[in-house]
Amino acid sequence: MTPHEAFRLLGKPRFGGILVVSDHASNRVPEDIVLGIDPALLNQHIAVDLGVAGVGALLAERPGIAAFQGNISRLVCDLNREPHAPAVIPIASDGHAIPGNALDHAAHQARLERFHTPYHAALATLLDDSPPALVLSLHSFTPQLATSDEARPWQVAVLYNEDDRAARLAIPLLEAEGLCVGDQLPYSGKLLNYTMNRHCEAEGRPYLGIELRQDQIATVLQQAEWAGRLAKLCNEVALKLG
Repeated sequence: MTPHEAFRLLGKPRFGGILVVSDHASNRVPEDIVLGIDPALLNQHIAVDLGVAGVGALLAERPGIAAFQGNISRLVCDLNREPHAPAVIPIASDGHAIPGNALDHAAHQARLERFHTPYHAALATLLDDSPPALVLSLHSFTPQLATSDEARPWQVAVLYNEDDRAARLAIPLLEAEGLCVGDQLPYSGKLLNYTMNRHCEAEGRPYLGIELRQDQIATVLQQAEWAGRLAKLCNEVALKLG
């Protein structure tokens, strides 16, 4: 696959293997784009799904597993949003204004064509050329919302829209390990599932939507533990689906 600034591919995709897709794996902002925000925000959840890049990279070191990762911050372009959604290039996020994203129509379209379009075109080609047995959609979520004191007890969440085949297999397997598992918690995959809706649900491809709580994958050791767990889980689910 030709390298592109919108995405990176780790490992070797294999027919009948596992493809890990992470739309929000990077906090990178290209040098020619000025968001006009405090740089510290780039290390927070509004800019990146903390921890998933490391987990995906470790998974991609295993035979039969590859990782397709977004290579720009979701503040530059949210690759998991419909191209016509207002928040695909957010002008505000979590109460923070993003003045550099107040674009006119032409600049807005150019941003989408630079990042969103090639990302999804490349993913579609990858899935067609090397159809996996299972797609793992990997994201992370915060231990609590900035606007709430209520903790989120779920260590891992399983999300889905209409196709819950893989979810129904994965949830009991995760619970059997003594984990606190959220079934459509802390939010529902029916609300925000664009990439999987487009590339999996619309095509009948089985996928597993996994969200890891950020404090579960904050260190390299934790990321390695979860990479091992997810590799085993995905292979079990893929075998049962097959």
